[in-house]
Amino acid sequence: MIQRVQTIFLLLVAIAMLLVTYFPIWTQVNIDQTEMLKLTGWNLSKVYVDSGEVSELMPTFYIGILAIIAAVVAIYSLSQFKNRTKQMFLNMINSIIMVVNLGIIVYLTYSKNLDFNPTASGAFMIGFYCIIAAMVFNIVANRFIRKDELLIKSVDRIR
Repeated sequence: MIQRVQTIFLLLVAIAMLLVTYFPIWTQVNIDQTEMLKLTGWNLSKVYVDSGEVSELMPTFYIGILAIIAAVVAIYSLSQFKNRTKQMFLNMINSIIMVVNLGIIVYLTYSKNLDFNPTASGAFMIGFYCIIAAMVFNIVANRFIRKDELLIKSVDRIR
């Protein structure tokens, strides 16, 4: 299990998705430079720039929960190394979870940005890029799992 390359990539998927819950995902400052919107895995907060005081707090816990679910699915997929077809299926489910999470984030940032500061788009932070990195790691892990599966099928044909 540990000697396989896809193990490393699946572990990186889990780590990247857990980092989404820790790091900010998106920030935006209004036109007057007085307030800032900050999206994390757990909430969307409107903060006064000068004092740092939070004026509004909207829960977005579903982003964090989806990230944790994706990390758990990656760890479970990691443990299913003897059943490669199940592992590929779990990685496909994980890809869907990550795409849904990314879609929710893009929708939230777009809709909140229209009300807050329509002239600028805001800045995606490290949490957003962790999701994209996790998706790439998941695709690479699936590629190596498929390569193992094809190798085993070719060896079975030779026998």
